[in-house]
Amino acid sequence: MADQMDGKPAAETAAVSIETSSLSDQLTAIRLALKTSPVRMPLMWVSVGIVIVIIATSVGQVLLNSWNQPFYDALARRDLAGFMHQLMVFAMIAGSLLVLNVGQTWLNQTIRLKLREALTLDLIDEWMRPARAFRLTHAGAIGVNPDQRMQQDAAHLSDLSTDLGVGLLQSFILLVSFIGVLWQLSSGFVFHVGGYSFAIPGYMVWAALLYAGIASWLSWLVGRSLIRFNSDRYTREAELRSSMVRVNENIDAIALAHGEPDARRQLNLDLGTVLDAMRRIYSAQINLSWVTDGYGWITVVAPILVAAPVYFAGDISFGGLMMAVGAFNQVNTSLRWFINNIGAIADWRATLMRVADFRIALGETDILHDKEKRIEFGENADGKLTFEKLEVASPDGCTRLAETDAEIHAGERVMITGDPRAGKTLFFRAIAGLWPWGSGRIGLPAGQKPFFVPRTPYFPLGTLRDALNHAEGAKIDDADIKAVLAEVGLERLTAQLDRSARWEHELVDEEQRLLAFARLALRKPEWVIIDEALDTFDGATLRRVLSMLQARLPDAAILNIGRGLHNNQFFPRALTIVKDSGGSSLKPARFRAGAIEPPPHVVRRRNGRAPSHQVSG
Repeated sequence: MADQMDGKPAAETAAVSIETSSLSDQLTAIRLALKTSPVRMPLMWVSVGIVIVIIATSVGQVLLNSWNQPFYDALARRDLAGFMHQLMVFAMIAGSLLVLNVGQTWLNQTIRLKLREALTLDLIDEWMRPARAFRLTHAGAIGVNPDQRMQQDAAHLSDLSTDLGVGLLQSFILLVSFIGVLWQLSSGFVFHVGGYSFAIPGYMVWAALLYAGIASWLSWLVGRSLIRFNSDRYTREAELRSSMVRVNENIDAIALAHGEPDARRQLNLDLGTVLDAMRRIYSAQINLSWVTDGYGWITVVAPILVAAPVYFAGDISFGGLMMAVGAFNQVNTSLRWFINNIGAIADWRATLMRVADFRIALGETDILHDKEKRIEFGENADGKLTFEKLEVASPDGCTRLAETDAEIHAGERVMITGDPRAGKTLFFRAIAGLWPWGSGRIGLPAGQKPFFVPRTPYFPLGTLRDALNHAEGAKIDDADIKAVLAEVGLERLTAQLDRSARWEHELVDEEQRLLAFARLALRKPEWVIIDEALDTFDGATLRRVLSMLQARLPDAAILNIGRGLHNNQFFPRALTIVKDSGGSSLKPARFRAGAIEPPPHVVRRRNGRAPSHQVSG
């Protein structure tokens, strides 16, 4: 069992100070992700292509709008020949626009695909830098559910960014194309009031701007709360999915303990928080619909009402009226892009916040506790492993050896033990470089890379042979693999070397640890550091594993960090770890640009504990 720091919940032992990054910081993070992406050039060329298509489409829309006047004038004159000619013109314009629309759809989907590829590859690359993912789990709320941020949120951000970006560009180009047309049409509008005649330059342009501006302002006032509501919903959705995964992964233990009611209660609670978040979103969307839908109905008659005084005065023909109405609608459609997309913009803003803040936090994990002291690492030319005044800092004090200085020579076998809450796993992580906070020096043997054996082994998805070969170095012969498997009591696996499986699900805990020691024996390292992996074996299994290590690694130095219940003949030397509550401690984490911290009742890790600086000892 993992030792807890002091028995307190992690939320009590360390608070995390998190500040939300600005929109500028978030956009800069995404820009850096795209700038270094291997798909940046294809993404750029596809983006250039869609700009060209949108411009060509706008030209076609202008031609189509100009077609309105001769077409409707031919109808008004009952000119059949002119009518048929205009139908032919329409067929050519509409056919060209159809081809352009299909091409734009294809380019739109391609941009979505490339943008998602770029964002997800970048997040995976940043996440998988050495020790980052580990440190992120101890960085507070931002480290909760990284899988959702890289998979679901990155995909959603790609879709929203593409749709909104293309729509905004298309609206801008249409606005530029038609605002001149509408201004020119407005130049002939003369108003007759009380015997006076006067003209307003660009009358319909100003009317369209005022109309769309008022509607945009009202839409923002009503819809801006959706940004916060969407962000909260995504956090709660992630917690519900995390709870479901945790229940599925522990279904055997839940069934044996008859824990289904408790599991159901927790899942129902998480579902309730999701539904509450969705109700707030739906309520805000209903309020927004009053503005957007009402604006849409008024738009049906608004351009005709604007131009009606001039038409009834006889200053424009029916065809001219329809052409002015068409131009007004195009300008209005461009200007109402914000109104139509206020919900999507709020969703995009919330998703951008989650993805960009996650990427920012990945970089900041490298400077987590940047003002804290760091353990010094070096190499010893004499081939020794040394601990010099080593103190490993944690939120509730420091972990250190009882001896101020210690030297371990090549080939030595040392048992390192301590009280249950002394911080043995923390000490193991410090030697591995995963937990660098503290003071003193760790001197590693020059030219030697220790082999670390954690309590819970990792096996990549693939064949059993790949799992045993998982590490840098030459491939291992099947004969050696089968021999070592037999030595640790896993003979049944020798016929499954080429079978692909998730071995952490195929094997029970003890078999996984035995497989990890088989891998260790096959690698033949000169230095081995073990974290409590031997403590779970019974007497017969332990003797078998130690015998295998004695035969396979006769000259290796082996440090076993554990409870100290093992054969003193195999580990003749002992060192003791102690917890010094008066020593240097670790202050709460500081993120200059992190994530929005979700409500306390939804901040949990998959093991059910809070995701703050929880350090197993």
